[in-house]
Amino acid sequence: MPYSNVPDIKMPLPGPKAKAVIEADDKYISSSYTRGYPMVIVRGLGLAAEDVDGNVFLDMTAGIAVNATGHSHPRVVRAIQDAAANFQHMSGTDFYYPLQSTLAKMLAERTPGKSDKKVFFCNSGTEAIEACIKLARWKTGRPWVLSFRGAFHGRTYGSMALSASKAVHRTRFAPIMPAVVHGNYPYPYRAAPHLDTPEKVADDCLKYLTDTVFRREVNADEVAAIFVEAIQGEGGYVVPPDNWLPGLRELCTKHGILLVVDEIQTGMGRTGKFFAHDHWGIEADIIACAKGIASGMPLGAVIAKADVMQWPPGTHASTFGGNPIACAAAVETIKLLDEGLVENAGKVGGHLIGKLKEWAGTCDRVGEVRGRGLMVAVEFVKSRDSKEPDPALRNAVEQTAFKRGMLILGCGANNIRFCPSLTITEAEADKAVEIFAASVVDAVKG
Repeated sequence: MPYSNVPDIKMPLPGPKAKAVIEADDKYISSSYTRGYPMVIVRGLGLAAEDVDGNVFLDMTAGIAVNATGHSHPRVVRAIQDAAANFQHMSGTDFYYPLQSTLAKMLAERTPGKSDKKVFFCNSGTEAIEACIKLARWKTGRPWVLSFRGAFHGRTYGSMALSASKAVHRTRFAPIMPAVVHGNYPYPYRAAPHLDTPEKVADDCLKYLTDTVFRREVNADEVAAIFVEAIQGEGGYVVPPDNWLPGLRELCTKHGILLVVDEIQTGMGRTGKFFAHDHWGIEADIIACAKGIASGMPLGAVIAKADVMQWPPGTHASTFGGNPIACAAAVETIKLLDEGLVENAGKVGGHLIGKLKEWAGTCDRVGEVRGRGLMVAVEFVKSRDSKEPDPALRNAVEQTAFKRGMLILGCGANNIRFCPSLTITEAEADKAVEIFAASVVDAVKG
């Protein structure tokens, strides 16, 4: 049954039942998890998330960009139930079942570029990145891989080596996977003053690769792949200049380097295109995707040009990757995306960005509002003139929004991200901006 009032906060947070769950969690669950505030969900529908005490929140996180079709979409739920009633598991590594090839075909047909594509299934984003590293090294015979400062590709050893967003991700885990080098990702808002257009920022970052990395650190002909987020996620929802991805594509083609685009957070319609790099008209050699692919079921995928994914049997595999229940959820998710959710992401995302920019014009503590589709960030600063980051205000806004009944999360050092379900309406977006604006006022007052 739809919720009639969202948000609906009935008591001071957290409530008594939530406190009991958190107490048990503190006793038995790993302390490595990052819980920003005491939300204890028990059920949800669409953008509504209900906690164990009956409080209802407007969810602008979608489980960190995972619930593409919203909480418990009835068609996705039905697809999961039907698949589970047939069989729960038959390892796709060793046997065949129709859902795997059906889903692979759907993904291949929606991937930008004219090349034929093949698909490898795994369970998560970081597993997809690990597979991409192996595939790139296998295909090229080259040892080095390159990624960018500010990037986040996952927390397992290969993806951790590629990442460079927070030192805590690497602390006490050395030695890190070798043969990794980092470049600079173009961040126009934080560029040097002489780089006064976004295109100059991207050109400077491309020049750093050719003039510094390839001359002083590693020869280009030793680099297997360049890994890049179409829009940098954990680094701050940084939307690159229009010449960035085409420039990387040209550089990779020139040196025989594979271009690997991380679409784990940006993919599955979130930016108003099925895959975000399609905004820039390029074709990747390899794509990593996960998060929104199966509306909350654990699934990841690597999509590569068919002539790249030609490794022999046994080279790489996954017992649970492409689980039939997850595949069923993904097939139904893609059908829903095709039926209007990708278009809705672009439409309502544009509306949300417009409303946030309109409000930001009245708030000197907002440096920039940026995004594509439903991947939107607000960057907090101590003043618009100084551009000095204000992570304390960002953190306070996250907390005050929770108390007002809206779930949001940070990204980068001083940004709030909005990554709601692709089912969001303009009315829900307006409500989110209303709560957000009031939360900023609360946070500034302290």
